[in-house]
Amino acid sequence: MIGGCVVLGLVLFGILTGIVMFNALVRLRSETDNAWSQIDVQLRRRYDLVPNLVEVVKGYATHERETFDRVTQARSAAMQARGVRQKAASEQAFSTALGQLYLVVENYPELKADEGFSALREEVTSTENRLAFARQGYNDCVLEFNVKVQSFPSNLIASMFGFINRDFFQLENEAVTEVPRISMR
Repeated sequence: MIGGCVVLGLVLFGILTGIVMFNALVRLRSETDNAWSQIDVQLRRRYDLVPNLVEVVKGYATHERETFDRVTQARSAAMQARGVRQKAASEQAFSTALGQLYLVVENYPELKADEGFSALREEVTSTENRLAFARQGYNDCVLEFNVKVQSFPSNLIASMFGFINRDFFQLENEAVTEVPRISMR
């Protein structure tokens, strides 16, 4: 009788532990998905702002068509990218193209003095800052989720229910992750 109670107690303990681990994995997966949606919101905001920025610059820098085309193509590719790795690669290319646009601005002092351009630049910079913050939050969630997926005994539950590691959202070149700066001199 006592042996049966011990076995039943161990079985119940194992089941409850499995349920707790499963729920923890579900919670972490949901937090990671939510953190990704925060990145997506900021990326969409940036995608919406950049065409306006390009139009303002076009008004002053009519001979920079190649730069405008590069920004437009990079924006298009970034908008179509799917998955964290593909999105990170396309965002790196987009940030590089945007940085080239900001370099063009340096050659046009009257453009730097334009109030419309300054306001748009501030919005893009603010969005870049929010994007960096969202990326950090996402990567923190991914780290916590991946540790749970890989740690014993939760890795047993993770493999049984198809929880797999998530990719970090990282740009290859850390210099690109910095917010582009514009000199207002």
